[in-house]
This record gives sequence, C-alpha cells and structure tokens, in this order.
Amino acid sequence: MKKLLNGLTKRSVLLAGLAAISLPAMLQPSQAITPAEIKAKGKLVVGIQGDNPPWGFVTSGGKQDGLDADIATLFGKELGVPVEFVPLEVNNRIPALTTGRVDVLFATMAMLPERAKAVQFSKPYVANTIVLIGPKSAQIRTNADMAKFTIGVAKGAAQDTQVTKNAPEGTTIRRYDGDAPSIQALVSGQVQALGGNIFYIQRIEQARPGEFENKLEFQNLYNGACTRLGEKELNAALNTFIDKIKANGELQKIYDKWMKVPVHKFPDSIEGIPFTAS
Repeated sequence: MKKLLNGLTKRSVLLAGLAAISLPAMLQPSQAITPAEIKAKGKLVVGIQGDNPPWGFVTSGGKQDGLDADIATLFGKELGVPVEFVPLEVNNRIPALTTGRVDVLFATMAMLPERAKAVQFSKPYVANTIVLIGPKSAQIRTNADMAKFTIGVAKGAAQDTQVTKNAPEGTTIRRYDGDAPSIQALVSGQVQALGGNIFYIQRIEQARPGEFENKLEFQNLYNGACTRLGEKELNAALNTFIDKIKANGELQKIYDKWMKVPVHKFPDSIEGIPFTAS
C-alpha cells in the first residue's frame, strides 16, 4: 500500500509539474503576424461586430456589412487580399484577437486606456458619443434622474462603464450580452432606459417610432483598429492606410454612406493610448 501511495504521489507531482509547465503556454497570446504573412496566407481575418448597425451587421442575405466592414475591406485591398469576417460580441472581441482567432479588429473599438493595456490601437478613424436613451415623456435631465429608471446596457461595453460610473448608487442596471439584446430589452419594455451610442436611436425608431430620444451625453469617444501588442509592422500598415483614406476622400465616402456627417477632426494623441506600437 505504501509503495502504491508513493507511486501515486510521484505521479501526481509529475502531472502537476507538467500542468504548471503547459498552463503558461496555453495562456500565452498568439504570435505576432506581419502584413507579409497575411499576404502569404491569402486572406485578412477581421473581427467585427455582427449585430451593431451602422458599424457592423449581417444582412438578411448573410453578408457582413456596415462602416467597419467597408473600411476593413479597403484595408484588405491595400494588402492585396480578400477579407474574411468573424462576427463578434462585445465581450469576445479582445480575446478573439489576442488568441489569434482574428488578425485585426475593426469592431467599434472605443479607444480606452484600460483596453490599450491589452491591444494595440491604430490612429482613430471614426468618432462616437456614449449616451443615455429614454422615453421622450420622461424627465431625465441630470445623472440623478437615472435612479428612477431600470437601465439596460451591453455588458462590458463603453456604455456599461459610463452608466455604471454616472448612475446614482442603487440604480438598477441590467447587463445584456451585446448591443442587439440590450436594444431589444428597451423596445420590449424589460428596461425603461438604455445606455448606448448615438446610432442606437436609429434602430429603436424602427421598432417604436417617435417614443425615445437621446437624454444624456456621457463621453465622446474615438474608434481605432486593433492589433496585438508588439505587432509593429501591422500597426504601421494600418496607420499608413488610415492616413491615406483620410487624405484621398475614401473615409468621407464611407461617412457619407453610413453616418451622413463630415469626417471628424481627430486628435493627434489620446492620453494613455499610444497609436504606434513600441
């Protein structure tokens, strides 16, 4: 019996040691990829949102469409390869990139300092505003007024952060797995108000026209494309591409199609968010 126990103990120690060795390898981020390697494999794999028009959505015909899709397709042409889209939810955008499931994110990625610790942002290519949406009949003029309402948000998104930060203590906040479920929660009456962006109202109008409006503005944000940390060549290629479409009018054409406003004036820097890989 003692001999058997000693054998089991040694085996357990060996297995534990192997697990300890293999675990860091399992947790390591994917190796960096270069533009040349993307060209060699013959496609650019892009992570994008699949349910968040006008940024990224799948049409009834199964085609990925939207502002981010158009820009990503142009970047693929710049590299000389077709684009393969991988629709993602808010919470799995960064994991899909860091584990190598996708090569780059064009996925409504608001440029936030905490995200910049996990991914490398490009220069900004589009702007957005995080807002609170509520009934036109409701008195919501200050953050304090939010306490009277049950508020929905997409879990882990910028609107989740801003509603949580600005709502008074005790406010009921319900978190949903993505933009579409949170919008559906509002139009179906599960929540009374919604944290979102300035383009949510277009989708809400389709379901319940004339009932809702943007009530409060929390934060102006810029979106960037994302690569893995340390991917200098791919980051440089993205920044060159973004400068090019700003200068040649291609970005304005995409703005005209999806946003119907002039291209924003973008900042040269954002605190805590480097645009260039180190």
